[in-house]
Amino acid sequence: MVNYCVYQDRCHAEVEQKMREFLLIDEAKEEIILYLLKENFLNEERFTRSYIRGKFYIKHWGKTKIRMHLKQKQISEKLMNMCFDEIHEDDYLKTITRIYEDYFSKQKGLQEYQKKSKTIKYLMSRGFEYEKINDIFD
Repeated sequence: MVNYCVYQDRCHAEVEQKMREFLLIDEAKEEIILYLLKENFLNEERFTRSYIRGKFYIKHWGKTKIRMHLKQKQISEKLMNMCFDEIHEDDYLKTITRIYEDYFSKQKGLQEYQKKSKTIKYLMSRGFEYEKINDIFD
């Protein structure tokens, strides 16, 4: 389990899922998790921060999509809110603008309102908030 956690930051849910594959007794699972926490191989805040950075700066996901995926990994709302300072507001707006311009310019043979509508849907599917998208249009 140490190698599993060293390779990449993991959350509790991922570690517990991996241990289920090993069919360990409950006491062994608890001992392993305590050891990983004590030796700082398992750190929920570090995982959340690196997950947010990676999904935004590499995959260019919006906050909504990142938040949804973190909820699936059973990360608390409080921890999520605390860690979203990893995304700088200027970078966030620049990313929305860049994706908007790229996607909007690729729309051919459509009316202006259709291009705008498709672009808004695309940006929302990438996890960006409607209010932020509207700010780009203004």
